[in-house]
Amino acid sequence: MNTFARATLVAFVLVSVSVHAADLMTGDPTAPIPTGTCIPESVLGTPTLSGTLNCTSVAPTSPASPFDGPLCERPLLLGSLFGARDAFGSKGITVNVDTYQFYQGIASGGIKDSFEYSGRNDYFLNLNGEKAGLWKGLFIDLHGETRYGDTVNTTTGAIMPVNTAEVFPVPAGTVTALTNVKVTQALSENLITFAGKINMLDGFKMPFTGARAIDGFWNLQMSFPVVVARTVPYSTLAAGGAVLKEGAPIFTLMVLDTNNTPTTSGFQSFFNNGATIFSNVTLPTQFFGRPGHQGLSGTFSSGKYNSLQPTAYFDPNFGLVVVPNLVRNSWSMYYSADQALWVDPTNPKRMWGVFTNVGLADDGPSPVRFGANVALYGSSPLTNRPLDTFGVGYGVTQYSGSLKGLAPGLLPVENDQVIELFYNAGITKWFSVSPDLQVIFPARNATSPPGSQPIDTALVLGLRAKIDF
Repeated sequence: MNTFARATLVAFVLVSVSVHAADLMTGDPTAPIPTGTCIPESVLGTPTLSGTLNCTSVAPTSPASPFDGPLCERPLLLGSLFGARDAFGSKGITVNVDTYQFYQGIASGGIKDSFEYSGRNDYFLNLNGEKAGLWKGLFIDLHGETRYGDTVNTTTGAIMPVNTAEVFPVPAGTVTALTNVKVTQALSENLITFAGKINMLDGFKMPFTGARAIDGFWNLQMSFPVVVARTVPYSTLAAGGAVLKEGAPIFTLMVLDTNNTPTTSGFQSFFNNGATIFSNVTLPTQFFGRPGHQGLSGTFSSGKYNSLQPTAYFDPNFGLVVVPNLVRNSWSMYYSADQALWVDPTNPKRMWGVFTNVGLADDGPSPVRFGANVALYGSSPLTNRPLDTFGVGYGVTQYSGSLKGLAPGLLPVENDQVIELFYNAGITKWFSVSPDLQVIFPARNATSPPGSQPIDTALVLGLRAKIDF
């Protein structure tokens, strides 16, 4: 981590642990009335009283901004920006910026011991059409991204990335891109349509917390159904619709361009390699009075691919020069479920439980044949830590026969497996720090090439800091 990054992190830690200003206490009938307090005439019996104001002579005050407050208690670091957030919000426009800082490395095993610093910024703009003076039911969502720095994603011996957030919008270098321009039109309370350039990872929310996929587990196997990697691009032109129940989608159907175009508009390659159909059914459930979900999803793509062609999420080509022929059509399907085991009796939005994802894809051109994970995840059960979340889980990825059989004697490929544990500590509502530990059993763990040492199980340690501006 460079000197500037260390200094920034230390500064924010010092701010977050500063002493809170004492709140004004009310409710004591013996306490003196603060000067300037407005007391109704019906109570005073006279228009004026020493230290008070007549209610009829004072204009009503504006309600306090939901963004302001003491530094350590406001929801966003910059608060209301001198009222700008409230002014834009009244016109239906909200703007948010997040920044992530990562320091992650291989403590033992893997290809080499190394630690790397990286980061990303996310920019969100949301427009409510009705408030903006357009029409009811219109919503426009934009998501821009900047990534920078280096990672250890390629040095663990695994094909699956150990830092999902730093794979996007591209896995290396410094780049800024507009990856989501989504236009949604609500046709009723239970039916919506949408179209535009869609960031598909934004649609995969973590159970129990509703957080983005990059706010929980770090490893791709734990935060995303990897069996769809061939057929579902990260950012692409798409259109679809969804049926809602109590504001949540229970059926979604989409048509996507097969080209991954996070750094371009996508129109220059629009549907020149077929299309992908994505469908999902997710039904809410109750078990002993606690919420859960059961879901089934499937994809089918008419595009042409080869087994070594990079996906938007990982690159299965790790040094082989033999390129197989293109194969048309690819499919995948996966089952997902979550069940809350604990719900905070004082705040039903805080809960933790178990979730799982089990999927299957074609045996080439998809590089992944089978993928599964299971985890205990959600809000911290510590009542004095309402902002914290945690997770512990296991994931496995089995690669397709076409990938395993390319050069089994030279570069043998087995399964990627991970055990991951993290704890996300909410220092304030706008600042969190998350240590992470991963034990990686890499797919490339056999002697490769002949005569060399095998790639041992990797112990990967990381620290993530997030600031919401």
